[in-house]
Amino acid sequence: MHRFVLLLSAALLLVPPIPAEAEVKPPPSAPTQVGYHRADFAGGTAEGVTAGATLSFSTPAGTREYGGATWEYARWTSADTPAGLAATELIASWTADTPPGTWIEVELRGTGPLTKWYVMGRWAYGDGDIQRTSVPAQGDVDGSVAVDTFVAAAGKPVDSYQLRVTLLRKPGVAGPTVRTLGAMASAVPERKTVPVSAGGEAWGVELAVPRRSQGIHQGHYPEWDGGGEAWCSPTSTTMVLGYWNKWPSAADLAWVDPSDPNPEVDYTARYVFDYAYDGAGNWPFNTAYAGRYGLDGFITRLRSATELERFIKAGIPVITSQSFKKGELPGAGYGTDGHIFVVVGFTATGDVIVNDPANAPTNNDVRRVYPRADFEKVWLRSSSSGGIAYIIRPTDRPLPPGMPGLPANW
Repeated sequence: MHRFVLLLSAALLLVPPIPAEAEVKPPPSAPTQVGYHRADFAGGTAEGVTAGATLSFSTPAGTREYGGATWEYARWTSADTPAGLAATELIASWTADTPPGTWIEVELRGTGPLTKWYVMGRWAYGDGDIQRTSVPAQGDVDGSVAVDTFVAAAGKPVDSYQLRVTLLRKPGVAGPTVRTLGAMASAVPERKTVPVSAGGEAWGVELAVPRRSQGIHQGHYPEWDGGGEAWCSPTSTTMVLGYWNKWPSAADLAWVDPSDPNPEVDYTARYVFDYAYDGAGNWPFNTAYAGRYGLDGFITRLRSATELERFIKAGIPVITSQSFKKGELPGAGYGTDGHIFVVVGFTATGDVIVNDPANAPTNNDVRRVYPRADFEKVWLRSSSSGGIAYIIRPTDRPLPPGMPGLPANW
C-alpha cells in the first residue's frame, strides 16, 4: 500500500518578482500550519546517557530482549514541547551513529492530551544486527502511526508532545550516539487547489545536482523492493548526497553487481529500507541515512514555493513528495499515487526545475521543468503530501532565514 493511502486510511479508521529578501511575502491564503522543533539534549530527562551537544551511551539503565538478543539500554526523554498549533500529524526525524552492535528506538507521545508512547522507528545504519523498521498496528483511540507519521484521531489534535530515544547496544560495545532529534507538527488544510505563491529571490538559479534515473535499476535487488518505480526516494536521496560529495566509497560498494550503472543508488536503497513497510520510502529513514555521512537531515513541511526558493538561494536542494494524475503536472508524462523528486532550481520566470528520477530512460533525461502553479498544487494540496520536504545539508551550511511572521518550520 502506498504512503498517501496509508496516511488517509489511518485518518479514516480513527474517524513581477520580488528582489529584496525583506519584501518576500507568504502566500495570500491560509497556509499549512506547521512547526519544526529540534530537541535540546541539555534539557529533558537522561537515564544512562551523557547529554550535551549529542546523546552518548554512558551507563546501562537496564537490559532489553529484542530480536533474540540481550541489549543494554540508556534513554533520554525530552521536556514537554508545545506544538504551537492543534497538530493532526507529527513526524520525528533524527541522525545518529550506530556502529555494529548498536541501534536506536525513537518514540513520541502527545502530552496535551496525554497519549501512550508510539514507536516512530527502530533504526540502525547497518542491517547486521537488527532490521531497521517502522512498527505497524499501534492504533488506539488517540491516534495511529502510518509508517513514519503519527496521525491524531479525529477531534483529538495534539497541542504538545514529548520525544523519547532509547540507545541500545550489546554488552561491551561502545555507542550508539544520537546527534540530532526533532519533530515536525502540522495541520494541513483541506484544499483541492493552492494559490500560486510569491517569488523572485531564486529565479534563474539552478544547483548542479547530479542526475540519476530510478528506471535503470528496474529489477535490481528484489529483497530491497526491486528498483524502478519503488526507488524514487533512495534515488533522490542519492542525488542530493552526490551534490554534497557524500557518496559511498568503492569499498562500501563492493557487494553491488559490478555491471550496475549507478551502484550508489542500490546502496542507498539497501540502507534506507524499512523491513515492516517493505519499501525504501520511509521519509525519516532517508534523512537518517544521510546522517551517516555527517550531514544534517530532517523532515518538515514547507508552505509554498516561496520557501523552496529560500533553500535554493542558500544552495540547498530540497527533496519533495507529491501525488498527481497523468496530465496534472505538465511535462511529467505520468501519474502517481506518490512520488519523490529533487527541486534543484527555478527558471527565470519562476517555474520549478527538478531532477525527477521517474519516467527517465537515462540519467540525462532526469531534468524537468514543471509550471510553478501546477507543481504547488500537486505538492501542497491535502490529497497529496501537504508539502513534505527532506532537508539534507552539511552542518556548516546555514539554513536560510524563515518566513517573516510565520512559525519556524526548519
